[in-house]
Formats: sequence, C-alpha cells, structure tokens
Amino acid sequence: MNLSDLRKEYKKSTLDQKSVDRDPITQFTRWFDEAVQAQLPEPNAMSLGTVNENGKPSVRIVLLKGVENNRFVFYTNYLSKKGMELDASASCALTFFWPELERQVRIEGVANRIDAKRSEQYFQSRPRESQIGAWTSPQSSIIESREILDQRVAEITKRFEGYSSLPLPKQWGGYEVEASMLEFWQGRESRLHDRIAYYKIDNQWKIYRLAP
Repeated sequence: MNLSDLRKEYKKSTLDQKSVDRDPITQFTRWFDEAVQAQLPEPNAMSLGTVNENGKPSVRIVLLKGVENNRFVFYTNYLSKKGMELDASASCALTFFWPELERQVRIEGVANRIDAKRSEQYFQSRPRESQIGAWTSPQSSIIESREILDQRVAEITKRFEGYSSLPLPKQWGGYEVEASMLEFWQGRESRLHDRIAYYKIDNQWKIYRLAP
C-alpha cells in the first residue's frame, strides 16, 4: 500500500463566520449533539495533549464526561502520567475528530481539578466494575504482569463486599478545562477546508477564519 495514494475528498458541509454561534461553547454543543444524533461510535472520545516539566508532549484518548459551567470535564487517576503532568503544568489541548461528519474541533486551555464532591458524585454513578477498576489500577505505573491486576481486583472486591457503591479513591477525580481557543474544522474539497476559530481576548470571544 502506498500511503501517499490514500486520500479523500470532503463534500458533506460548509462552515463560515455567519453560520456559527457567537458563543463557541454553544457551537460545540451543537456539533456534539449532531455527532450523537448521527450515532457515531464514542463521539465523546477526545485526544488530550499535556506537557511535562521539560516541555515534552504526550497525547492520549480520554472521554468527555460533561460540559459544565462552560468547561470541558473528564475524569482520571491523579497519579497517572497525565494527572501528574496537568498538576505540574495546567496548559493542555483537546481534539475531537468525527470523520463521518468530516469535522474536527480543537481546544486549547488550562485544566484544573474539580472539587471532591463532584468527583464522588460521578464516581458513584459509574458501574461497580469501573469503580473497582479505579481502585485497582496504579495507572501509568510499570507492573510485572496482568495477574497483579487480577489479584488486586479480587482483593478490592472482597474489601468492599456489601457496599452499595465504593468510596471515592483519593487518587481519582475530575479535571475541567477552561478554553482560551476553540477551532471548528469542516472538511472541504481540494483540501480547502473551512476553519473557524474563536480566541478569548480581554475576556471576550473573537471569531476569525483561518487559512486551510
């Protein structure tokens, strides 16, 4: 297979400054709802980019779990690689890609931990197996074998036998990303894509068209 021959023309829609909402969060919600209605697989999957203390970047997929108070919320292990990097440097980036709709959304901003009560409410709404998993895994740590995880699952299951839900682990909780930039990308023919960006300047959103 010659990778240089892989290409696709985008023809499904258009995007311009007149058609988008003046508020980028409203515009995001509009696009996200359309992705859900289109029954896309995991429309809330997003790439999360972080940097360590030396400026070395890392990217992984996480799941958006809410847009609350105009902030993008996700949950993770605070002692994981991403958690420690976010605590050291709050700057981060998110990317959603919905190829079936020929759309992408990029977000830049800062991430801060949410309060423990909100994290607990979400944690205890998760399936019991997911709660056990959060207690089980020392996320991002090197482990010797899968059997270690299986043993930990058995230990945690026994430890909390009879509990209707597990308590919130101290090392687990949510982050909310406050955006300073959002870019909406709509694929177009001949790679002349539509790119509409919102920048927060003096606490006001300004809208610009970017060259493809």
